[in-house]
Amino acid sequence: MNGHELEKLYDYPADLDRAWVQANFVASADGAATVDGDSECLSGPADRSVLGLARDLADVIMVGVATAVSGAYQKIRVDPARRTARGLRPQPPIALVTNRCSLGPDSPQIADCPVPPVVITCRNAPRAAKRDLIAAGVDLVTVGEDTVDLRGALGALAERGLRRVDCEGGPTLFGGLISEDLIDALCLTVAPVVVGGLDGRIATHPLAAKSRPMALESVLQAEGSLFVKYHRLRDGGSW
Repeated sequence: MNGHELEKLYDYPADLDRAWVQANFVASADGAATVDGDSECLSGPADRSVLGLARDLADVIMVGVATAVSGAYQKIRVDPARRTARGLRPQPPIALVTNRCSLGPDSPQIADCPVPPVVITCRNAPRAAKRDLIAAGVDLVTVGEDTVDLRGALGALAERGLRRVDCEGGPTLFGGLISEDLIDALCLTVAPVVVGGLDGRIATHPLAAKSRPMALESVLQAEGSLFVKYHRLRDGGSW
């Protein structure tokens, strides 16, 4: 499959009038999201290429604050030429989801981002922390009382023209989006390893599990890994 065909496969629908959430994850063949807390060892060159494409096609990269810190999201690289050729900004902002507004203005995830991030928090997060971020030029979104209202967060992103949402976790954020039925597509790399142990899944949430029907859209293979894309089946069997 050539690059153009791959872009078409992983692209978002045209003329979106709402936020469209496409989640991207890697997991072992036995369902582990990490090996001793590290997901990088499950990835390989082909997976990193697909992840880079997912970022190049997105308006915004949405992550939980713990994932942003562990993954050094202030350093992510994209292809500005590919993005601008598609009418996108050269660099997508990072949307950081945090109930407690726990990143200060001097943290690398804020201070070292090539474009100002969007920080999504809730009304009961510490006022001083929110004030400091606004003073640092952060686009602060406040939705929900004690926890972030994820539906409201996506609405706020859409209002900013950020409708192509690449969600990269972590498991709590992804689990919350599943719980609220806000996932439109899942791009999953299945790595050719088994892990065992106590490493968690790609999604977790304190509320009861809910089954959300998905339809298989494509399966690719490279380097022994499977690259699977599903889209959400809504009422009547449509997307």
